[in-house]
Amino acid sequence: MMTKFRNLLKNNDGATAIEYGLIAALIGVVIISAVTALGTTIETQFNNIEQAIAAPQP
Repeated sequence: MMTKFRNLLKNNDGATAIEYGLIAALIGVVIISAVTALGTTIETQFNNIEQAIAAPQP
């Protein structure tokens, strides 16, 4: 009985799965942040191009 309890305490499979889940969540947050920042930059560039095309030519 005591050896089963010790084996249960030594089992790290659940902790490892949680760690991998946290790492995956962190990577997801980083990707979402990068895509949002990149999208804002691209939107600004397209707005500048649109304004340059729409501007009256001298």
